[in-house]
Amino acid sequence: MEATMTMTLTMSLASLKPKPIRPKSPYLPQTLNSSRIFKSLSLPNPSVGVGAPTLVDQFDPTIPIEQAVTPPSSWYTDPCFYAQELHSVFYRGWQAVGYTEQIKNAGDFFTGRLGNVEFVVCRDENGKLQSFHNVCRHHASILAYGSGRKSCFVCPYHGWTYGLDGALLKATRITGIQNFNKHEFGLTPVKAATWGPFVLANMEPEVDSDIEIVESKWLGTSSDILSTNAVDSSLTFVCRREYMIECNWKVFCDNYLDGGYHVPYAHKDLASGLNLNGYSTTVYEKVSIQMCEGGSTEKKDDYDRLGSKALYAFIYPNFMINRYGPWMDTNLVIPLGPRKCQVIFDYFLEASVKDDRDYIERSLNESEKVQMEDIVLCEGVQRGLESPAYNIGRYAPTVENAMYHFHRLLHESLRE
Repeated sequence: MEATMTMTLTMSLASLKPKPIRPKSPYLPQTLNSSRIFKSLSLPNPSVGVGAPTLVDQFDPTIPIEQAVTPPSSWYTDPCFYAQELHSVFYRGWQAVGYTEQIKNAGDFFTGRLGNVEFVVCRDENGKLQSFHNVCRHHASILAYGSGRKSCFVCPYHGWTYGLDGALLKATRITGIQNFNKHEFGLTPVKAATWGPFVLANMEPEVDSDIEIVESKWLGTSSDILSTNAVDSSLTFVCRREYMIECNWKVFCDNYLDGGYHVPYAHKDLASGLNLNGYSTTVYEKVSIQMCEGGSTEKKDDYDRLGSKALYAFIYPNFMINRYGPWMDTNLVIPLGPRKCQVIFDYFLEASVKDDRDYIERSLNESEKVQMEDIVLCEGVQRGLESPAYNIGRYAPTVENAMYHFHRLLHESLRE
Protein backbone atom coordinates (compact mmCIF):
# COMPACT_ATOMS: atom_id res chain seq x y z
CA MET A 1 0.00 0.00 0.00
CA GLU A 2 2.76 2.46 0.98
CA ALA A 3 4.66 1.72 -2.24
CA THR A 4 1.50 2.30 -4.27
CA MET A 5 0.86 5.67 -2.57
CA THR A 6 4.48 6.71 -3.15
CA MET A 7 4.27 5.85 -6.84
CA THR A 8 0.97 7.73 -7.19
CA LEU A 9 2.41 10.81 -5.48
CA THR A 10 5.51 10.72 -7.71
CA MET A 11 3.38 10.54 -10.85
CA SER A 12 1.20 13.41 -9.63
CA LEU A 13 4.20 15.62 -8.95
CA ALA A 14 5.70 14.77 -12.33
CA SER A 15 2.51 15.85 -14.04
CA LEU A 16 2.87 19.30 -12.46
CA LYS A 17 6.25 19.99 -14.04
CA PRO A 18 6.03 22.74 -16.70
CA LYS A 19 6.23 21.58 -20.27
CA PRO A 20 9.09 22.98 -22.35
CA ILE A 21 8.27 25.99 -24.49
CA ARG A 22 8.33 24.95 -28.11
CA PRO A 23 9.16 27.36 -30.93
CA LYS A 24 6.15 28.58 -32.85
CA SER A 25 5.66 29.22 -36.52
CA PRO A 26 7.21 32.43 -37.88
CA TYR A 27 3.71 33.39 -38.98
CA LEU A 28 2.51 34.35 -35.52
CA PRO A 29 -1.17 35.26 -34.97
CA GLN A 30 -1.81 38.93 -34.32
CA THR A 31 -3.98 38.10 -31.29
CA LEU A 32 -1.04 36.64 -29.34
CA ASN A 33 -1.07 37.86 -25.75
CA SER A 34 2.49 39.19 -25.64
CA SER A 35 2.13 40.67 -22.15
CA ARG A 36 1.27 37.28 -20.66
CA ILE A 37 4.16 35.61 -22.47
CA PHE A 38 6.52 38.39 -21.35
CA LYS A 39 5.68 37.76 -17.72
CA SER A 40 6.08 34.02 -17.97
CA LEU A 41 9.42 34.22 -19.74
CA SER A 42 10.88 36.95 -17.54
CA LEU A 43 10.58 35.16 -14.21
CA PRO A 44 13.97 34.40 -12.64
CA ASN A 45 15.05 30.79 -12.85
CA PRO A 46 16.35 29.64 -9.46
CA SER A 47 17.86 26.52 -11.00
CA VAL A 48 20.45 28.52 -12.93
CA GLY A 49 23.77 27.83 -11.29
CA VAL A 50 25.93 30.41 -13.06
CA GLY A 51 25.22 34.06 -12.29
CA ALA A 52 25.10 36.83 -14.89
CA PRO A 53 28.47 38.41 -13.95
CA THR A 54 30.20 35.07 -14.53
CA LEU A 55 28.47 34.63 -17.89
CA VAL A 56 29.63 38.08 -19.00
CA ASP A 57 33.28 37.08 -18.65
CA GLN A 58 32.83 34.02 -20.84
CA PHE A 59 33.37 36.44 -23.75
CA ASP A 60 36.74 38.18 -24.06
CA PRO A 61 36.50 41.47 -26.02
CA THR A 62 40.26 41.98 -26.06
CA ILE A 63 40.95 39.08 -28.43
CA PRO A 64 41.25 40.17 -32.10
CA ILE A 65 38.33 39.15 -34.30
CA GLU A 66 40.55 36.72 -36.24
CA GLN A 67 41.11 34.73 -33.04
CA ALA A 68 37.96 35.54 -31.07
CA VAL A 69 35.06 33.25 -30.31
CA THR A 70 31.50 34.50 -30.10
CA PRO A 71 29.64 34.99 -26.81
CA PRO A 72 28.36 31.70 -25.40
CA SER A 73 24.84 30.48 -26.06
CA SER A 74 23.93 31.31 -22.44
CA TRP A 75 23.99 35.00 -23.41
CA TYR A 76 20.92 34.23 -25.53
CA THR A 77 19.09 31.80 -23.25
CA ASP A 78 19.79 32.48 -19.57
CA PRO A 79 17.05 34.35 -17.63
CA CYS A 80 19.55 35.84 -15.15
CA PHE A 81 21.66 37.20 -17.99
CA TYR A 82 18.56 38.70 -19.63
CA ALA A 83 17.63 40.45 -16.36
CA GLN A 84 21.14 41.90 -16.13
CA GLU A 85 20.86 43.19 -19.72
CA LEU A 86 17.70 45.10 -18.91
CA HIS A 87 19.38 46.94 -16.03
CA SER A 88 22.82 47.44 -17.58
CA VAL A 89 21.91 48.01 -21.25
CA PHE A 90 18.32 49.21 -21.60
CA TYR A 91 17.78 51.13 -18.38
CA ARG A 92 20.89 53.21 -19.08
CA GLY A 93 21.67 55.57 -21.92
CA TRP A 94 19.51 57.00 -24.66
CA GLN A 95 17.11 54.69 -26.46
CA ALA A 96 15.03 55.30 -29.58
CA VAL A 97 11.37 54.88 -28.65
CA GLY A 98 9.38 56.54 -31.46
CA TYR A 99 9.31 59.29 -34.09
CA THR A 100 8.34 62.94 -33.92
CA GLU A 101 5.31 62.60 -36.22
CA GLN A 102 3.62 60.68 -33.38
CA ILE A 103 3.76 63.77 -31.15
CA LYS A 104 3.50 66.50 -33.75
CA ASN A 105 0.73 68.50 -32.06
CA ALA A 106 -0.19 69.49 -28.50
CA GLY A 107 -2.02 66.62 -26.85
CA ASP A 108 -0.49 63.92 -29.04
CA PHE A 109 0.89 60.93 -27.15
CA PHE A 110 2.20 57.40 -27.57
CA THR A 111 3.04 54.66 -25.12
CA GLY A 112 5.68 51.96 -25.02
CA ARG A 113 7.42 49.40 -22.88
CA LEU A 114 11.08 48.60 -22.34
CA GLY A 115 11.64 45.65 -20.06
CA ASN A 116 9.50 46.34 -17.00
CA VAL A 117 9.38 50.07 -17.69
CA GLU A 118 6.05 51.35 -19.03
CA PHE A 119 6.29 54.87 -20.43
CA VAL A 120 4.20 57.52 -22.16
CA VAL A 121 5.53 60.35 -24.35
CA CYS A 122 3.41 63.41 -25.18
CA ARG A 123 3.29 67.09 -26.14
CA ASP A 124 1.74 69.25 -23.45
CA GLU A 125 -0.58 72.18 -24.13
CA ASN A 126 2.45 74.43 -24.64
CA GLY A 127 4.01 72.09 -27.19
CA LYS A 128 6.74 70.92 -24.80
CA LEU A 129 7.98 67.34 -25.09
CA GLN A 130 7.10 65.36 -21.96
CA SER A 131 7.68 61.77 -20.92
CA PHE A 132 6.65 59.81 -17.83
CA HIS A 133 6.43 56.36 -16.35
CA ASN A 134 3.00 55.22 -17.51
CA VAL A 135 1.87 54.18 -14.04
CA CYS A 136 -0.80 55.80 -11.86
CA ARG A 137 0.56 56.92 -8.49
CA HIS A 138 -2.57 55.68 -6.68
CA HIS A 139 -2.57 51.88 -7.13
CA ALA A 140 -0.14 51.33 -10.04
CA SER A 141 -2.62 50.93 -12.88
CA ILE A 142 -1.34 51.50 -16.39
CA LEU A 143 -2.54 54.97 -17.24
CA ALA A 144 -2.69 55.22 -21.03
CA TYR A 145 -2.71 52.75 -23.90
CA GLY A 146 -1.69 52.96 -27.54
CA SER A 147 -1.39 56.39 -29.09
CA GLY A 148 -3.61 59.32 -29.99
CA ARG A 149 -4.55 62.70 -28.56
CA LYS A 150 -5.66 63.66 -25.04
CA SER A 151 -6.11 66.80 -22.99
CA CYS A 152 -5.21 64.89 -19.83
CA PHE A 153 -4.55 61.35 -18.61
CA VAL A 154 -7.40 59.77 -16.63
CA CYS A 155 -6.62 56.53 -14.86
CA PRO A 156 -9.09 53.83 -16.00
CA TYR A 157 -9.02 52.25 -12.53
CA HIS A 158 -10.12 54.97 -10.07
CA GLY A 159 -10.23 58.13 -12.16
CA TRP A 160 -7.15 59.91 -10.85
CA THR A 161 -6.38 62.59 -13.42
CA TYR A 162 -3.04 63.99 -14.54
CA GLY A 163 -2.12 66.91 -16.76
CA LEU A 164 0.07 66.46 -19.80
CA ASP A 165 2.85 68.00 -17.71
CA GLY A 166 2.51 65.09 -15.27
CA ALA A 167 0.88 67.07 -12.45
CA LEU A 168 -1.89 65.38 -10.46
CA LEU A 169 -5.06 67.36 -11.21
CA LYS A 170 -7.67 65.29 -9.42
CA ALA A 171 -7.64 62.46 -6.88
CA THR A 172 -11.14 61.04 -6.54
CA ARG A 173 -12.89 60.06 -3.29
CA ILE A 174 -10.01 60.76 -0.91
CA THR A 175 -12.07 62.47 1.78
CA GLY A 176 -10.44 61.81 5.14
CA ILE A 177 -7.00 61.03 3.77
CA GLN A 178 -4.16 62.42 5.90
CA ASN A 179 -0.61 63.52 5.17
CA PHE A 180 -1.35 63.75 1.46
CA ASN A 181 0.06 66.47 -0.80
CA LYS A 182 -1.12 66.14 -4.40
CA HIS A 183 1.92 68.08 -5.59
CA GLU A 184 4.03 65.14 -4.46
CA PHE A 185 1.96 62.62 -6.42
CA GLY A 186 2.53 63.69 -10.00
CA LEU A 187 3.68 61.19 -12.61
CA THR A 188 7.28 60.04 -12.33
CA PRO A 189 9.23 61.70 -15.16
CA VAL A 190 11.38 60.00 -17.80
CA LYS A 191 13.98 62.04 -19.65
CA ALA A 192 13.13 62.52 -23.35
CA ALA A 193 14.70 64.27 -26.33
CA THR A 194 14.49 64.33 -30.11
CA TRP A 195 17.14 63.94 -32.78
CA GLY A 196 16.03 64.42 -36.36
CA PRO A 197 12.70 62.60 -36.75
CA PHE A 198 13.34 60.31 -33.77
CA VAL A 199 12.14 60.46 -30.16
CA LEU A 200 14.61 59.20 -27.56
CA ALA A 201 14.18 58.32 -23.89
CA ASN A 202 16.56 57.71 -21.02
CA MET A 203 15.47 55.78 -17.92
CA GLU A 204 18.24 57.16 -15.71
CA PRO A 205 16.86 59.72 -13.23
CA GLU A 206 19.78 62.16 -13.48
CA VAL A 207 20.84 62.80 -17.07
CA ASP A 208 21.33 65.87 -19.25
CA SER A 209 18.85 66.12 -22.15
CA ASP A 210 20.64 68.94 -23.98
CA ILE A 211 20.45 68.01 -27.68
CA GLU A 212 24.18 68.33 -28.33
CA ILE A 213 24.98 66.08 -25.38
CA VAL A 214 22.30 63.59 -26.44
CA GLU A 215 23.67 63.52 -29.99
CA SER A 216 27.19 62.93 -28.72
CA LYS A 217 26.14 60.14 -26.35
CA TRP A 218 23.83 58.41 -28.83
CA LEU A 219 25.69 58.76 -32.12
CA GLY A 220 29.22 59.95 -31.35
CA THR A 221 31.22 60.88 -34.44
CA SER A 222 28.76 59.11 -36.76
CA SER A 223 26.20 61.92 -36.45
CA ASP A 224 27.51 63.86 -39.45
CA ILE A 225 27.43 60.94 -41.88
CA LEU A 226 23.97 59.89 -40.69
CA SER A 227 22.64 63.44 -41.00
CA THR A 228 24.07 63.74 -44.52
CA ASN A 229 23.47 60.28 -45.96
CA ALA A 230 20.63 58.63 -44.08
CA VAL A 231 18.33 60.61 -41.83
CA ASP A 232 15.95 63.02 -43.52
CA SER A 233 13.28 64.68 -41.37
CA SER A 234 11.34 65.78 -44.46
CA LEU A 235 10.37 62.21 -45.38
CA THR A 236 6.70 61.25 -45.09
CA PHE A 237 5.67 58.51 -42.70
CA VAL A 238 3.97 55.68 -44.61
CA CYS A 239 3.18 52.85 -42.19
CA ARG A 240 4.26 50.71 -39.26
CA ARG A 241 4.60 46.94 -39.17
CA GLU A 242 5.27 44.88 -36.06
CA TYR A 243 6.68 41.37 -35.77
CA MET A 244 6.72 39.06 -32.75
CA ILE A 245 9.72 36.74 -33.07
CA GLU A 246 10.60 33.66 -31.03
CA CYS A 247 14.23 34.59 -30.48
CA ASN A 248 16.45 36.55 -28.14
CA TRP A 249 16.70 40.21 -29.14
CA LYS A 250 20.41 39.86 -29.88
CA VAL A 251 19.79 37.13 -32.47
CA PHE A 252 17.92 39.66 -34.61
CA CYS A 253 20.70 42.22 -34.13
CA ASP A 254 23.40 39.67 -35.00
CA ASN A 255 21.55 38.80 -38.18
CA TYR A 256 21.47 42.48 -39.14
CA LEU A 257 25.17 42.91 -38.38
CA ASP A 258 26.73 40.06 -40.36
CA GLY A 259 27.89 42.34 -43.18
CA GLY A 260 25.49 40.91 -45.75
CA TYR A 261 26.95 37.43 -45.17
CA HIS A 262 23.55 35.73 -45.22
CA VAL A 263 21.98 37.80 -48.01
CA PRO A 264 22.95 35.67 -51.06
CA TYR A 265 21.82 32.49 -49.28
CA ALA A 266 18.63 33.64 -47.55
CA HIS A 267 17.46 36.66 -49.60
CA LYS A 268 18.06 35.77 -53.23
CA ASP A 269 15.64 38.38 -54.59
CA LEU A 270 17.20 41.11 -52.45
CA ALA A 271 20.69 39.98 -53.42
CA SER A 272 19.86 40.42 -57.10
CA GLY A 273 19.41 44.16 -56.50
CA LEU A 274 22.68 44.67 -54.61
CA ASN A 275 26.35 44.55 -55.50
CA LEU A 276 27.53 42.55 -52.51
CA ASN A 277 31.14 42.62 -53.71
CA GLY A 278 31.21 46.30 -52.80
CA TYR A 279 29.83 45.81 -49.29
CA SER A 280 31.68 47.85 -46.64
CA THR A 281 31.40 48.29 -42.87
CA THR A 282 32.62 51.18 -40.70
CA VAL A 283 32.38 51.17 -36.91
CA TYR A 284 32.13 54.23 -34.68
CA GLU A 285 31.81 54.57 -30.90
CA LYS A 286 28.34 53.03 -30.57
CA VAL A 287 27.31 52.90 -34.21
CA SER A 288 28.20 50.71 -37.16
CA ILE A 289 27.36 51.62 -40.75
CA GLN A 290 27.16 49.07 -43.55
CA MET A 291 27.02 50.36 -47.13
CA CYS A 292 26.40 48.60 -50.40
CA GLU A 293 26.12 49.72 -54.01
CA GLY A 294 22.96 48.94 -55.92
CA GLY A 295 22.98 46.07 -58.40
CA SER A 296 23.79 46.55 -62.05
CA THR A 297 20.96 44.39 -63.38
CA GLU A 298 18.77 46.16 -65.91
CA LYS A 299 15.24 46.90 -64.83
CA LYS A 300 12.37 45.52 -66.86
CA ASP A 301 10.36 48.59 -65.89
CA ASP A 302 10.93 51.86 -64.11
CA TYR A 303 10.45 50.28 -60.68
CA ASP A 304 13.47 50.60 -58.38
CA ARG A 305 13.16 50.14 -54.63
CA LEU A 306 16.84 49.99 -53.63
CA GLY A 307 18.35 52.78 -55.73
CA SER A 308 22.06 53.19 -56.44
CA LYS A 309 23.26 52.81 -52.85
CA ALA A 310 21.97 51.28 -49.62
CA LEU A 311 23.04 52.32 -46.13
CA TYR A 312 22.35 50.25 -43.02
CA ALA A 313 23.13 51.95 -39.69
CA PHE A 314 22.99 50.14 -36.35
CA ILE A 315 22.76 52.34 -33.25
CA TYR A 316 23.58 50.47 -30.07
CA PRO A 317 21.87 48.68 -28.53
CA ASN A 318 18.74 47.98 -30.61
CA PHE A 319 17.94 50.53 -33.33
CA MET A 320 18.53 50.33 -37.08
CA ILE A 321 18.19 52.99 -39.79
CA ASN A 322 18.01 51.74 -43.38
CA ARG A 323 18.27 54.19 -46.29
CA TYR A 324 17.82 52.97 -49.86
CA GLY A 325 16.37 54.60 -52.95
CA PRO A 326 13.54 56.95 -51.87
CA TRP A 327 12.94 54.94 -48.70
CA MET A 328 14.04 55.12 -45.10
CA ASP A 329 12.87 52.47 -42.69
CA THR A 330 13.77 51.98 -39.06
CA ASN A 331 13.82 48.79 -37.00
CA LEU A 332 13.39 48.92 -33.23
CA VAL A 333 14.12 45.63 -31.43
CA ILE A 334 12.31 45.34 -28.10
CA PRO A 335 13.35 42.52 -25.74
CA LEU A 336 10.41 40.58 -24.31
CA GLY A 337 12.23 37.76 -22.57
CA PRO A 338 15.22 35.47 -23.01
CA ARG A 339 13.75 33.92 -26.15
CA LYS A 340 11.27 36.48 -27.45
CA CYS A 341 11.42 39.96 -28.98
CA GLN A 342 9.27 42.39 -30.90
CA VAL A 343 10.62 44.23 -33.93
CA ILE A 344 8.87 47.44 -35.01
CA PHE A 345 9.39 48.65 -38.58
CA ASP A 346 8.50 52.24 -39.47
CA TYR A 347 8.58 53.22 -43.15
CA PHE A 348 9.24 56.74 -44.50
CA LEU A 349 9.26 57.90 -48.12
CA GLU A 350 10.40 60.83 -50.24
CA ALA A 351 7.74 63.26 -51.42
CA SER A 352 8.27 62.42 -55.12
CA VAL A 353 6.66 58.98 -54.76
CA LYS A 354 4.53 59.29 -51.63
CA ASP A 355 1.33 59.28 -53.71
CA ASP A 356 2.30 56.35 -55.94
CA ARG A 357 0.23 53.60 -54.32
CA ASP A 358 1.32 50.85 -56.71
CA TYR A 359 4.98 51.61 -56.04
CA ILE A 360 4.45 51.72 -52.28
CA GLU A 361 2.52 48.45 -52.21
CA ARG A 362 5.11 46.66 -54.34
CA SER A 363 7.98 47.97 -52.23
CA LEU A 364 6.32 47.00 -48.96
CA ASN A 365 5.56 43.52 -50.28
CA GLU A 366 9.22 43.04 -51.17
CA SER A 367 10.27 44.26 -47.73
CA GLU A 368 7.76 41.92 -46.08
CA LYS A 369 9.24 38.97 -47.95
CA VAL A 370 12.69 39.80 -46.57
CA GLN A 371 11.31 40.09 -43.03
CA MET A 372 9.60 36.69 -43.26
CA GLU A 373 12.84 35.16 -44.47
CA ASP A 374 14.74 36.75 -41.57
CA ILE A 375 12.18 35.53 -39.03
CA VAL A 376 12.70 31.94 -40.17
CA LEU A 377 16.47 32.41 -39.85
CA CYS A 378 16.34 34.02 -36.40
CA GLU A 379 13.94 31.49 -34.93
CA GLY A 380 16.08 28.68 -36.32
CA VAL A 381 19.20 30.20 -34.72
CA GLN A 382 17.41 30.48 -31.36
CA ARG A 383 16.52 26.80 -31.47
CA GLY A 384 20.14 26.00 -32.26
CA LEU A 385 21.38 28.15 -29.39
CA GLU A 386 19.17 26.17 -27.02
CA SER A 387 20.58 22.88 -28.29
CA PRO A 388 23.23 21.13 -26.15
CA ALA A 389 25.27 20.74 -29.33
CA TYR A 390 26.22 24.44 -29.46
CA ASN A 391 28.09 26.70 -27.06
CA ILE A 392 30.34 29.13 -28.96
CA GLY A 393 31.06 29.97 -32.59
CA ARG A 394 33.57 31.99 -34.61
CA TYR A 395 33.50 35.24 -36.62
CA ALA A 396 34.09 35.63 -40.34
CA PRO A 397 36.67 38.46 -39.96
CA THR A 398 36.14 40.17 -43.32
CA VAL A 399 32.37 40.58 -42.95
CA GLU A 400 31.26 40.22 -39.32
CA ASN A 401 33.21 43.05 -37.68
CA ALA A 402 29.99 45.01 -36.97
CA MET A 403 28.66 42.01 -35.05
CA TYR A 404 31.94 41.73 -33.14
CA HIS A 405 31.73 45.45 -32.34
CA PHE A 406 28.18 44.94 -31.00
CA HIS A 407 29.29 42.10 -28.72
CA ARG A 408 32.17 44.17 -27.37
CA LEU A 409 29.81 47.05 -26.56
CA LEU A 410 27.50 44.64 -24.75
CA HIS A 411 30.38 43.33 -22.68
CA GLU A 412 31.39 46.88 -21.78
CA SER A 413 27.85 47.78 -20.69
CA LEU A 414 27.46 44.64 -18.64
CA ARG A 415 30.76 45.19 -16.84
CA GLU A 416 29.98 48.77 -15.82
